[in-house]
This record gives sequence, structure tokens and C-alpha cells, in this order.
Amino acid sequence: METAAKPAEVLIVAVPETAGSALYGMLDVLMAAGNIWQTLVNAEESASYFRVRIVSTRKKAFSCGNGIPVRPDVSVAEAPSADIVILPELWLGPTDHLHGRYPELMTWIRSTHESGATIYSACSGSIMLAETGLLDGCEATSHWGYQDLFRTCYPKVKFQAEPNLVFATPDARIVTAGGTTSWHDLALHIIARFANPGEAMRIAKVYLLKWHAEGQLPFETLVRSTEHEDAVVLDCERWLQQHFPDKHALQNAVDRSGIAARTLKRRFKRATGSTLIDYLQNLRIEEAKRLLETGDRALDEIAYAAGYEDPSFFRRLFKRRTGLNPSEYRRLFRPVAAAGKVA
Repeated sequence: METAAKPAEVLIVAVPETAGSALYGMLDVLMAAGNIWQTLVNAEESASYFRVRIVSTRKKAFSCGNGIPVRPDVSVAEAPSADIVILPELWLGPTDHLHGRYPELMTWIRSTHESGATIYSACSGSIMLAETGLLDGCEATSHWGYQDLFRTCYPKVKFQAEPNLVFATPDARIVTAGGTTSWHDLALHIIARFANPGEAMRIAKVYLLKWHAEGQLPFETLVRSTEHEDAVVLDCERWLQQHFPDKHALQNAVDRSGIAARTLKRRFKRATGSTLIDYLQNLRIEEAKRLLETGDRALDEIAYAAGYEDPSFFRRLFKRRTGLNPSEYRRLFRPVAAAGKVA
């Protein structure tokens, strides 16, 4: 077996907002690379590809998300060096940011990158990365639920909600990963890159890790509540939520508003960030997703129930909005819906 001459130095950042599952999951998987598969199959040779430590603002023990204990190995005040720095998921709301928090940590992340380290973030860890300024002018991803936060708080970041991994720089020294379990993809990428692809495959088999090649679109909700004070638009939203399958839903919504169609469309876009037609289409696609997840109805029936008389148009739109065709979506999510049923 090909062995690493020297383990790569990995520092995983932990703060009180850190999600313990991502922190310790990543630590465990990287530490197991080179030895867990070999133990399971009684291979004689093993390797240590990564030396993984936890870094924080202080070396003192603390609790992170859900009260999970963390004992940092090193503090940023000690100026530790690393080949790899990982910023795991944070427990942050969709409007939370990190402006002004952890200035010493932000400085250390920037200086470590300048010294040659590769920086990785998983899920909302990219919010911490964005706070450092290293993502300014770069493409990046995070959980799809944070796209509005990036738009308002980190407008210099070219946010992409669809991919599972995004390489911010041509040399791939800054990489962001998407939703909550995207740390699986990130771990496999790191192992393939810094150990070898064969070891990444072995780790995937041991831990049953799945590469999310479909990206985040299938998992994203297309309809999100946006706070605003336009009573006419709010009434329009609520009415469409009840009548979206209607053939003339759009025109009826305009008539109900009592204002000109052009005016309603302009106010709707300003208040919600979405066009009126996109909002209607998203309501219909969300209904189709629900029907695909929970029943066995034919696709043409689902199309009609969601408000589409042309099944071929429905299939094309569904693929464009979710990244999967309806049959692929059903195969992906039906097992999840069925998991709670008792035989």
C-alpha cells in the first residue's frame, strides 16, 4: 500500500456555535483514513495520513452546539501552523452573521492561508470564512438556507446554492461545501487529495458515506417566507398558497389585488425578491415534490394536481427547479418518507 511519509497537519476550528456532529465526524473520519479499512480486512499495512487537532480562541474546554463538550488542543494565540484548516458547520439562524465576532480567529485564518494552508468550510462554516474576507470576489456555497444572508451580509461573495462543493480559487486552496452533511463530501475530497483516491473510496465504504453528485437543488425548499410590510403582496402570497393549482391563478391574483398587473408584479418582486410567476411555479413544484414523496400516483396525474395541463412542460420545469426529473426525485426521497412506517 502507498503510505504517506508525513501526516498532513489538520486543524479543525471550534467555537461555541460549532455543530458537534460535524466537528467530531470530520475528526473521526480523517483520523481513520489509512487504518480503519485495513483493520476490518486484516491488512498488514496501515498508514497515518492526517494529524488532526481542534483549534479555538482559547485552549480552555467549552461546550458547543447542544451542549457537546469540546477540549481544544491548541489556541490561535499559539499561532499554530497547518496544511489544512477546516471550518465546520455552525448553529446559526438564516439571518445571523459573524460581524465583529472572533477577530483574533479571523486574523489567524487569513494568516494561515497566506502561509500556504488550504482552507475548507462545511455548510454554514462558510459564513465564518466569508467574515475573513477570503471569499470576496470568489464563488462559494453553503447550505441553501443561507443564500439570503450572503446576499445581504456578504454581497462580495458569488454565492451558489446548487453545488455540493465549490472551488473558490483556481489552485483549490479555498473550498466550500453545501448543506449539513456536505462534510461527508468534503472529507472524501480531502482524503482523495491529500492521501489517495483509493483510500477515499475505502473510507466511503466503511462509513457508508455518499457523494452528493446531485448537488443541493433536490433538497432545497423553493418557497421561503420573506418578512415584509406590503399588505397587498402578503394577501397575494396567502391567496396563491391556497389556489395555486387553478388554471387562472395568476390572473385571479391580479384581479383580487385591485391594482394593475404591472404594479403588482413590481411590488411583489420588491417585497419578496421573487417574481410573481416564479412564486406560483415554486408553489406548484413544491406540491409535486410532496406528492412524489408520499404516493404512487402517475406523473401525469401529479402534474395536473399541481396545476400543469402539459406533462412534458411540467417535467422540464421540475428538472430545472430541482436538478432531477420527477422519477429520479421519487427514487431519492420515497425511501425517506417510508422509513417511519411500521410494517
